Amino acid sequence: MSGLDVLFSPYRLNALDLPNRVVMAPMTRSFSPGGVPTAEVAAYYRRRAEQGVGLIITEGTGVDRPAALNLPDVPRFHGEAALAGWKTVVDEVHAAGGRIVPQLWHVGQKPSNSAPDWTPPAPFESPSGLAETGERVSQPMSETDVADTIDAFARAAADAAQFGFDGVELHGAHGYLINQFFSEELNRRSDRYGGATLIERSRFAVEILKSIRAVVPAGFPVILRLSQWKPRDFHARLAETPRVLERWLGAFVDAGADAFHLSQQKFWEPAFPGFDKTLSLAGWAKKLIGVTAIAVGSVGLDGDAWESFAGKSASAASLDRLFERLERGEFDLAGVGRALLQDPSWLEKVRQGRVDQLGDFTPAAFATLS
Repeated sequence: MSGLDVLFSPYRLNALDLPNRVVMAPMTRSFSPGGVPTAEVAAYYRRRAEQGVGLIITEGTGVDRPAALNLPDVPRFHGEAALAGWKTVVDEVHAAGGRIVPQLWHVGQKPSNSAPDWTPPAPFESPSGLAETGERVSQPMSETDVADTIDAFARAAADAAQFGFDGVELHGAHGYLINQFFSEELNRRSDRYGGATLIERSRFAVEILKSIRAVVPAGFPVILRLSQWKPRDFHARLAETPRVLERWLGAFVDAGADAFHLSQQKFWEPAFPGFDKTLSLAGWAKKLIGVTAIAVGSVGLDGDAWESFAGKSASAASLDRLFERLERGEFDLAGVGRALLQDPSWLEKVRQGRVDQLGDFTPAAFATLS
């Protein structure tokens, strides 16, 4: 089967049947006034479902902690009004034949780059009160804070199941709270949520996964998004070797993770060049653990997301790398972010062979809900 055929072949994620291998990756959108998703937000997601996207992962949405978000108009996943807005989103996507999961998010000690002076209703939270630079800027989270945050993720997952979502994703990447607990530089705790090893510092994420599994139905997919790099250093690795990666991911599988969404600047770059000069992070996850691996990072584009956030456009690029890796089974699903944000019909154009109509990505797309 060719890579193109694989892309449009069905896939089963726990008890969820997907019509193809394309996942709309989460991209932060600030179009939910006061944290409440609007009818326009619902229509935005419905358009992608109508054009055949296999699984939609929403923008990051804040769990029930006062400082879970770093922008005022990013959606919340708690409170009657916000949850009613998300129910509309689910209903619209399902009416169009789509499948959708929310990305549950806590930003930790990470102000927004686009609005660094905005402050949440309570101080930002982090494992040890440290900013990305290592500077102490607040008090460490207490054990009570940690326990309530774990519970907030579980409550959000239970609400997602109740309101008809098809699963959930936890944002454990890109320097946000869960990722901060992984970091030896930012997590200097001496209690059971800290430790000298990556596995020890992963207890917070493990307990979130276990708490979610206890409140959602059997078969309900739980995805964990991870990145290897550390804040302010794209070349660093949390797991220094494949062996450490295997133990790390295995702990999450044991706790209830069904899939890993592995973020790289460019999905095809080797995760461990000293061990294999071709295998991506998603490829290593698939090889070592065998559970569902989602590759993400510049699919269909020639520039990475961080360049786009800095105002640089990205040209449409060949999908040959993607097809080749799907054909050899390196990973299971492909996360597509900016290309689908720019063009709701991106996947349908690929299906119909209209690749000459795949446009470039311009940062102006961030400012609209097209």
